[in-house]
Amino acid sequence: MLSYAAPLAGPDDPATAREVARSVNEFAAELVKNRPDRFGHFAVLPLPDVDGALAEAAHALDELDADGVLVLSNAHGRYLGDPAFEPLWAELDARSTVILVHPTAPPGPPLADVPLPLVDFPYDTTRAALHMTVRGVPRRYPRMRMILPHAGGFLPYAAQRFALAARLHTDATGDGGGTTPEDFLTDLRRFYFDTALDAYPNWEPGRLHAIDRGNAELLIPRPARTPVP
Repeated sequence: MLSYAAPLAGPDDPATAREVARSVNEFAAELVKNRPDRFGHFAVLPLPDVDGALAEAAHALDELDADGVLVLSNAHGRYLGDPAFEPLWAELDARSTVILVHPTAPPGPPLADVPLPLVDFPYDTTRAALHMTVRGVPRRYPRMRMILPHAGGFLPYAAQRFALAARLHTDATGDGGGTTPEDFLTDLRRFYFDTALDAYPNWEPGRLHAIDRGNAELLIPRPARTPVP
């Protein structure tokens, strides 16, 4: 599945971000068009520009036949539970869109001698998922199917601890409903995990403890692949 998991432009240049997103998505669509037996693609969206993201999502899903969309775990420091992003989630939910939440660097300077992908990326994946859950995004938009890469970051290992966040809010869902720790765990189970970089001895038990074992459908069925000659 082809995707572009990097910032599109600087934080003060939404016009360039829109332009790069369109160029990347059309390039990926052309690759898929040439080899549909081998490739699919997730379209990148130019967040935090919500209007640009809505326009690009419509173009990619309607015109380019994208299999879903990709958003970064934070958009120049703005996390995915930000109320400004609600129109995008509403549109993607209406389309039952598959959304890949790919990690990026969190705000602030990196720790010296610790490469970003080792700790900061799984940390930011987890931070984004928790922010969305605390703000009630998965509950309000249950038709969106959100994938957390790299086995879900740190989310599976500390799901019970994270569920205590429900006790810190009288209205954690953002919709007037409130929630309990068990409700919070139910919302965390709405996320799907991919299996990239998960081949570690202690990974499986934590993952199975956190996720809903019945929620294991194939998200994106595609034609059978032709074996590589």
